[in-house]
Amino acid sequence: MQVSREQLLHIANLSRLNLKDDEIDNYLENLQEILTFAEKVNNAPTDGVDETIGANDNYNVFRKDEVIPFEDKEALLQNAYSQERGMFKIPKVIQ
Repeated sequence: MQVSREQLLHIANLSRLNLKDDEIDNYLENLQEILTFAEKVNNAPTDGVDETIGANDNYNVFRKDEVIPFEDKEALLQNAYSQERGMFKIPKVIQ
């Protein structure tokens, strides 16, 4: 599948990417390589290959969720950059 310059600019517009003129050829080449590789993967021979969800039979083993009281709050908070009312105080990240 060939991607035209207009198609690339349309995709960039939908993605809200502001491509400079000198970047367009590089992005076009990279996108074409990705699509060529995807086409190779899609055309790979899969006759006689069973579906697999994972490479092995391992699964997550979870430990029992137990509440363990922690008595030494002062030791926990001694390295805190900032604390307030016995808790870690962190800078606001949402405006």
